[in-house]
Amino acid sequence: MYPIMIMTGILSPVFTQNPLRSPLVLLWLFEWLSQFYSPFSAVSSLTLRVLLAVLTALGISMVFGGRVIERLRALKYGQAIRNDGPQSHLAKTGTPTMGGILILGSILVTTLLWANLTNPYVWILMVVLVIFGAVGWADDWLKIKYKDPKGLIARKKYFWLSVGALFVGVSLYWIASQQPHVATAHAMQDLLIPLFKNVSIPFSAVPLGLAFIIFTYFVINGTSNAVNLTDGLDGLAIFPVVLVAAGLGVFAYVSGDFRFAEYLHVPYIAYNSDVTVVCGAMVGAGLGFLWFNAHPAQVFMGDVGALALGAMLGTIAVMTRQEIVLFIMGGLFVAEAVSVMLQVGSYKLRKKRIFRMAPLHHHFEEGGWKETQVVTRFWIITIVLVILGLMTLKLR
Repeated sequence: MYPIMIMTGILSPVFTQNPLRSPLVLLWLFEWLSQFYSPFSAVSSLTLRVLLAVLTALGISMVFGGRVIERLRALKYGQAIRNDGPQSHLAKTGTPTMGGILILGSILVTTLLWANLTNPYVWILMVVLVIFGAVGWADDWLKIKYKDPKGLIARKKYFWLSVGALFVGVSLYWIASQQPHVATAHAMQDLLIPLFKNVSIPFSAVPLGLAFIIFTYFVINGTSNAVNLTDGLDGLAIFPVVLVAAGLGVFAYVSGDFRFAEYLHVPYIAYNSDVTVVCGAMVGAGLGFLWFNAHPAQVFMGDVGALALGAMLGTIAVMTRQEIVLFIMGGLFVAEAVSVMLQVGSYKLRKKRIFRMAPLHHHFEEGGWKETQVVTRFWIITIVLVILGLMTLKLR
């Protein structure tokens, strides 16, 4: 924990004093070029950097996607398919997995190119990407090595996921506690209730940030595992991740701008400005990966992608204080996770199943829907849910 505390202690004052300047070689380059051609100065604009992040991550994914897939094939990193799943999925056995490396690499490079690296929120998100991505990589690698879909031992997996989630909770609490204004520190911890002006659950009232840290732990781990459970059909998880990342990016943009935050009655948290750039990178990388993951999938993202992307969505929701909005926009992920919990609970207690098969997408497959129908309809549902989540900005 101490490295991030030291880092935030150093970076936070720099960021607060001069939030638009970045220690980026690219930004320095464009500032220097603006002496000769003034339009280059526009690169300092947050909006332009977000758009450039989308295009950069998309470009990296598209350019290197084919090479990554060929390399995964050469290494024989093929997906192990569960015998108790839909029989139609057995044909996917051997399809390259661990394609999430492409997504995470695109996000990481793009963020380092276009985000403000004096912003501690950016670094926290990158640490989340690395920790949860590493756990997912280990899980995928063990599945491939032993040809067993069980992967990493559960207690080891959840230990390291817990370490990652607690890291975020403690780090964000530390940053909040260093704020010069008490109102800002409280706003960075209290749970915002959508649809109501200035109504929140005062997590900041609990000493040592315990309520905030515990809640953050469940949001991040819950979202991470929910996205992982959703990733069971070609393209099913990645496009909703893109949509939710875009939606949260809007909230980060609004929260990081004092004028918009005041007008729309959301907490002003300056650090969230460059979280928007990370969201843009997630959108671009996700769309690039979808090019190869669309049915019939040439590659699967694996746990390395699903766990990390889910954890990043949860972390962004906590940073923007929009955990409830994440619950709305990510309703598909919630439904998939709840279906598994209900199925397991019902079978243990009553020896009966509620669904034909869990997670939820398999229930509809077993009911006669084609894979492409399930995916497309779930995409449509997610689009509606993201719109509903965005509407909470004005309905308050």
